[in-house]
Amino acid sequence: MAQTKVEISEPVSTSEVWSPVFIEELLPCSQKVSLLFHLSYLCLGKFSHCERLLRMRALETQLLFGSSEAVLLKCLGTSQNLVLALFPMLKLAVEKDKPALAINYLEKARTWIEEILQDVNQIIERYDVLNKNMALSILDIKAEKTEMEKQSAQLLQENEEMKKKLKTLEEMLNETNEKLAETEKLIGAKNFELRNLVTHFVSLSKQAVKRFEQLSASVPFTGVAVECSSDLVTSLAAVEKINALRSEVIRLASEKATLSQKQWDVQVQIMDWQMKLAKQMIDQGSIPDQVHLGKVQHNLSIIQQIFNKLGKFWEKVHKNLGLIKDKTFVEEDFVDPDLKEGFLMTIGKALEIWGRFGDSCGKGVQIFRAQSRDAYCFLGFDPSSLSDEEWQKEYDRVKSQLWEIKVFSGEYNSIQITQAV
Repeated sequence: MAQTKVEISEPVSTSEVWSPVFIEELLPCSQKVSLLFHLSYLCLGKFSHCERLLRMRALETQLLFGSSEAVLLKCLGTSQNLVLALFPMLKLAVEKDKPALAINYLEKARTWIEEILQDVNQIIERYDVLNKNMALSILDIKAEKTEMEKQSAQLLQENEEMKKKLKTLEEMLNETNEKLAETEKLIGAKNFELRNLVTHFVSLSKQAVKRFEQLSASVPFTGVAVECSSDLVTSLAAVEKINALRSEVIRLASEKATLSQKQWDVQVQIMDWQMKLAKQMIDQGSIPDQVHLGKVQHNLSIIQQIFNKLGKFWEKVHKNLGLIKDKTFVEEDFVDPDLKEGFLMTIGKALEIWGRFGDSCGKGVQIFRAQSRDAYCFLGFDPSSLSDEEWQKEYDRVKSQLWEIKVFSGEYNSIQITQAV
């Protein structure tokens, strides 16, 4: 008998994808923010108005990182509650044929998530305010610099060799950026092809469709759902195609990691030459360019986007738990008794994946904790009081920390890559 093809709608839109390995992006961004603030403090600390503005923004960031830690800690707690309490109790309620109790557990989880959404939205708003304040401070410092240069008897025409070196490095950075953008585009295209291929073969089986929909609802990570659902594909030719695509995605992701690290290495070289130029300008009594503050603002924007994705993720979880309730249960009974077995299997897989998500939240908590408590100690000293030797020693220490930042520190597998796209 010919099998009937069943259409499957996309369970999670691309814009709502949330990766449990978000830690890979959060760690370097948070480190860059504090270290670039530190460099800016060394450059601008001898100019009182600029130092005051910089201190205000750095303290504001430090406090916000502390609040970010608290939000991720709450996400971790909710994830652990899902793994240790809700899903096991939900599974037991279904096994004991107690749909009413299962519905109560699902509604309890949705209440937890509503509280998280409020906290996440508040954090997003605070990052937005901080970024706007950063932009205003950069404009103020630029105006102070312009005014000081107007008062100068003549503009010093030095440092041309430094500027030429900077131009060469910036051209190298632009070339790397273009290659990185092209690689990211290829990864996106291959992942889209992989999702469509798995979805197509899964759609040939009505039973597989139900499993796919249940898994997508309880585990709203698109990549994970695709990875797990590919196990339902039995055609040898289809499996070979899927594996070939996975290998290509892994290769491209490895290439992306190499390019991303090269991008950061070139950026550090550029910052080194910018600091040499800045030191000469300071010695000449001129305010250096506030280039590092622009990079601070950029990395804060990335962190804000992480919380934007986190908010969309929890909104999706909230919606999906409601869908599970509506599609699986009607009043105090199952919509379809055949759904029970698949539902129980889905819960087992969800336990594993939510555990990984909780681990990522825990690492995020540690990152923000370290940054909010230890990374802004430099605000405790006055840069204007440093001798040239002390200034250089402090700068060399920060530069060494910048060189040590690894843009990607983990090993890649197909699940991580498809989640991250």
